[in-house]
Amino acid sequence: MSRVSENVPRVPPPPPIVKVPTLIRHHGVPPKSYKVGKGYSKAEVSKLGLSVIEARKLGIYVDERRKTCYEENVKRLGEWLERVRKGEILPPPPALPKIIKVKPKRGRAFRALTSAGRRMRGLMSVKLRETHRYKWKRKQRERALKKRHEAARAKGGH
Repeated sequence: MSRVSENVPRVPPPPPIVKVPTLIRHHGVPPKSYKVGKGYSKAEVSKLGLSVIEARKLGIYVDERRKTCYEENVKRLGEWLERVRKGEILPPPPALPKIIKVKPKRGRAFRALTSAGRRMRGLMSVKLRETHRYKWKRKQRERALKKRHEAARAKGGH
């Protein structure tokens, strides 16, 4: 790096100003009319002759969901961009979108790829499980082994 760039400060772009949404709990009157936004809209960036990728490479945050274009934001960003072009200030590092890390696949049993996994998820063949006799027989067996909550008392009484 040259000596000139070492003395030049890195200045981030001015924060975008956006309108505060009117919420029901504010009864139609927001507490303040403007707030600091997440980033500049595509329209504001394109009015300065930049694409979204170029703006992000200059360290300007771009909110792609915003549809509005405020002249005040265009003017403030234009003044900052002019100072960058003249060399008075340096732009911050690129503001490219963060990379989303994808989780690895879950285990084989969880995905029901093994017989134990299918049993655990309840995906084994149905056969007798849907019949009432099977259910009543299983309940009787569990009562005899005192596994059920009914086993402490006689059936139907207290």
